[in-house]
Amino acid sequence: MRWSSGLACAAALLGLANGDVFKDPDTGFSFSQQNVQITTGSSYITMRIAIPTGAAAGQPYDVVLQIVAPVAAGWVGLAWGGSMTNNPLLVGWLNGASGVASIRRATSHTAPVADSSATVQVLPKGTKSNGTHWQITAKCTGCTSFTTTGTTTKSLNPAGSNRLAFAYSKTKPSQPASGSSPITVHDLFSYWDHDFAAAANADFAGLVDRNL
Repeated sequence: MRWSSGLACAAALLGLANGDVFKDPDTGFSFSQQNVQITTGSSYITMRIAIPTGAAAGQPYDVVLQIVAPVAAGWVGLAWGGSMTNNPLLVGWLNGASGVASIRRATSHTAPVADSSATVQVLPKGTKSNGTHWQITAKCTGCTSFTTTGTTTKSLNPAGSNRLAFAYSKTKPSQPASGSSPITVHDLFSYWDHDFAAAANADFAGLVDRNL
C-alpha cells in the first residue's frame, strides 16, 4: 500500500506535538503518539499506540503499535519495558511494499534473540511506504505483561503513563524478508513516558479484524 502525495505530506507533518492523539484515517484507530527525534534537525520517528477500552490494570491486554519512520531507517525497535534487557522488543522494518515485525529479547547488551513469550501480527492495511517514510502497524499479544527477571512480572498501566524505549539503525536487516533476520547494532536509542490512557479504542478488536 502506498501513500498518495497528499497523505505523504500529512505523514510528514502530523504528530509534531508530542503526547497528543492521532486519529488514523486509514486504520480507524485512535493512537496516543510520541515523536522521537533522531537527528539534530527535524527528523523524527513517530511511535503510536492503541489499546482496548476497559483494559484492566495488572492484567495482560493486546496493543497495536504503529511506527512511522524516515526511509533512511533500516529497522526500528520498541522496548516495552523501557530498556534493552529483560523485556519484549518489537522490531520492525520495511521489505519492499510489505512490513516485517518480530519479537525479540535480550538478557544482556548483546544482539536480541527471538522471543516466543509474545507474538506479533502485522496489520497490512496500516502498513505502507512512499518516497520519504515507511509505516508499519502491528498487533502484539504479550507485550503489556511480561516476565523481567526470575519470576518478576511487569504490567503496563492502561490508565496512565509507561516508560518505553526505542532504538533504530540505518542499516537494513541482512535478510529483510525474514522476521528472524539478524539485525545490526542500533545507531541511536532514547526513552520517554508514553500516555496509554489516551490510547483507548472502544472497538479495538473490530478495528484489528478490519485491518488484516
